[in-house]
Amino acid sequence: MKRNRTALAGTALLAVGAIALAGCASGGDNGSGEEGGEASTGIVTVQSNEPQNPLLPAVTNEVGGGLVLQNIFAGLVYYEADGALANDLADSIESDDNQTWTIKIKEGEKFSDDTPVTAESFVEAWQYAASDPAFENQWWFANFSGYSADAVKEDSLALEVVDDTTFTVELAAPQSDFPTTLGYQVFAPLPESFFDDPEAFGQAPVGNGPYVLDKWEHDSVISLLPNESYDGPRKAKNGGVDLAMYATAEAAYTDLLSDNLDVLNPGVPPTALATYRDDLGDRAVDQPAAIWEGLTIPARLAHFGNDEEGNLRRQAISYAIDREQVTDVIFEGTRTPAVDYTSPVIAGWNDEIAGSEVTHADADKAKDLWAQADAISPWSGTFTIAYNADGGHQAWVDAVSNQIKNTLGIDAAGQSFPDLATLREEIKNRTLNAATRSGWQFDYPGAYNILGALFITGAGSNDGDYSNPEYDELVTKGSTAPSVEEGNKLFEQAQEVLFTDLPVLPLWYRSTNAGFSTLVDNVEYGWDSWPIVYEITKAGE
Repeated sequence: MKRNRTALAGTALLAVGAIALAGCASGGDNGSGEEGGEASTGIVTVQSNEPQNPLLPAVTNEVGGGLVLQNIFAGLVYYEADGALANDLADSIESDDNQTWTIKIKEGEKFSDDTPVTAESFVEAWQYAASDPAFENQWWFANFSGYSADAVKEDSLALEVVDDTTFTVELAAPQSDFPTTLGYQVFAPLPESFFDDPEAFGQAPVGNGPYVLDKWEHDSVISLLPNESYDGPRKAKNGGVDLAMYATAEAAYTDLLSDNLDVLNPGVPPTALATYRDDLGDRAVDQPAAIWEGLTIPARLAHFGNDEEGNLRRQAISYAIDREQVTDVIFEGTRTPAVDYTSPVIAGWNDEIAGSEVTHADADKAKDLWAQADAISPWSGTFTIAYNADGGHQAWVDAVSNQIKNTLGIDAAGQSFPDLATLREEIKNRTLNAATRSGWQFDYPGAYNILGALFITGAGSNDGDYSNPEYDELVTKGSTAPSVEEGNKLFEQAQEVLFTDLPVLPLWYRSTNAGFSTLVDNVEYGWDSWPIVYEITKAGE
């Protein structure tokens, strides 16, 4: 059998015929006399969020912490702007059968504390991440031989260190896209100092990527400085990055317009979507992104259990939401109504999955389904949608609440939380008695990323505690299929199950609507909507 090898230059992983990723405009002359690609000394400021968890690869699974880990760690591979796979620390990733993999890393690599990065640095980090069900990212190792989701185990995975630069991985079943997954942060290596005090490490991590963490002032700023020990393909071209925390997206946008902020992330607030292109000119960014958004309705909520009544009410809510109206009016056409559980920029996307008609507004059907549910158990109370105020969500939550209220004749309203970290903590602790906005920014360009993370029984991001053995089996078969194409066919069948159960209602696909200041050049946003911060240049200050 032909050996599979990750390409050094990479091959685009996005589907042929899917929405093309448009390159964003570069900034104008910032007065520095620099040309694109040359290093600069200025500090770039980027909008961000307070991380929910300590900065550890095993537990960080939201954008605030993810952007930090992406830039302070170098894994085996990384994703280029268009989603193409490229090697970072990996020299080769090979297999004869898609099940037993031999991984070789580059020699002479070091962490920022000057200790060596070895094969053991990867093996010990992966064993640790897979060892505890409390870790949000434990599920990423579900297809590793020896994995157990139920009990705390040490060194359970079938990993073997061959020498300082070589290790092997034994999977429980063949997985054709295994190399593609390895760009996610849970697969980063860890230095020996981590194991001495994981708690302290989470506040001041030592990495091996293009940046080092200089300081973390909680709820204010995370400062990153170039890592002089890193000499890989993502070498920093600026003097550092300040990830600034904002209470609202509107505040960040105001600072951008006055050049007090350099780069918007994750995007333009709804209040500015109609004007931001005129405001920013060639510094405005509008391109597709692998971001899916939905509405999670946990089965633990009254009237929404895993029974006939709950299913009828989920269908009714979905039919009551006019996604086209919200995306046109609230989002000024910068969102696209969702008709599946993946993204149009991900290979295998299909807009004709059986059951997806529930994503199209139909007031009469919504009323009929709600009446059928009332015949089982009369409705009482308010349908509440929880959201984080720092993400620009209030306008659409209010609009959707009004649609539900007007169509079904019930009380519906939003419930605001000050920031994403606070909301995520309530969701994690299962103390929230409300439906919640759900967003998924793909970690790698593959359907399994979202279908595994959000809906498999016990997955770390399965906020609604959804569980269906038929779904789990289909997704597992898809992830272990001989080819990506065969896997995507099984993923479609799994989505049919989701449309029957509706644990989460698809809402819309998000675009990267963002922009940058007059003080920076070489700004580019990736396939996943994140700015590629190490490429940004800024004049010295």
